[in-house]
Amino acid sequence: MNALLSSCVVFVFFFSCSEQTYFLNKDYISSINRVAKTWEAGINFHPETPLKFILGLLGSKGVDVSSASLFKPHDPLYSSIGSIPKEFDARKRWKNCTTIGMIRDQGNCGSCWAFSTSGAFTDRLCIASNGSFNQLLSAEQVTSCCYRCGLGCQGGYPMRAWRYYSKYGLVTGGNFNSFEGCQPYMFPPCTENNSCSGQLEKSHKCQKKCYGNTSISYREDRRYVKRFPYVLTYDNIQNDLMTYGPIESSFDVYDDFISYKSGVYIKSPNATYLGGHSVKCIGWGVERNVSYWLMMNSWNSTWGDGGYFKIRRGTNECQIEDSSTAGVPEYYK
Repeated sequence: MNALLSSCVVFVFFFSCSEQTYFLNKDYISSINRVAKTWEAGINFHPETPLKFILGLLGSKGVDVSSASLFKPHDPLYSSIGSIPKEFDARKRWKNCTTIGMIRDQGNCGSCWAFSTSGAFTDRLCIASNGSFNQLLSAEQVTSCCYRCGLGCQGGYPMRAWRYYSKYGLVTGGNFNSFEGCQPYMFPPCTENNSCSGQLEKSHKCQKKCYGNTSISYREDRRYVKRFPYVLTYDNIQNDLMTYGPIESSFDVYDDFISYKSGVYIKSPNATYLGGHSVKCIGWGVERNVSYWLMMNSWNSTWGDGGYFKIRRGTNECQIEDSSTAGVPEYYK
């Protein structure tokens, strides 16, 4: 009985502390900076932001078991790009593709898996078209319409999103209230230091028509990924990125990451696991002798380093090198 009572007390205490989102307060952020050697933490969210909102942002379920056989073998086009440089930034390599550097905001929705995959698809389509296609594809469509991808705002599988693009295609769609493209994003962004909690549109449903730019034909606007999207291993991530463009990367998020501001992120020794997240990988480099991946988040440009972050490369930090996906777009002139 005493053991049961003790367990209940521990549970209640943990639940109470969790609801206070302890890792957003200044003391906790200061404790991170005392031990972090390669990066700096700071305030990204209001200290009273509900824990439920933070956890709701982490909607990636990574690479599911059914994707295990989809690891990409060597691509003959890799040999045409030459040696791997010390640093690479897709924004600089393909300057005419402005979508590569667009920081997005998923709002109060766990659609990171949709933003990261549709973003990489967007960039790769621009690259394949040599810049003639240079507009956003709809994160809204895949979030709301890909029922096999997962549960929409409650999370999804990136590889299933790529499969959706291969089978059903993806229409264009800009940011919230932009009226750009066929299906703009329907969830409002989060303002600086504001959780935007309570703005989740529970009644939102899949639509098979253009409601943004209504002069566009939904059927004719769809773009496709070639058959057989793939999972990338560490050995070919760089080659694939240099050949085709940005990729989707999933990783484990710990409570210290939420307050990332600059430098190369390495998980703090006592950090607590929160959930899975998907982002867009656009390059790599070395900072103060620490190798890193250059990533774009979808939590607005007020988060992190202008919406970007760097994470240690070559050590599978937070399993970042275990779960990267991509596909090659079909382009018709």
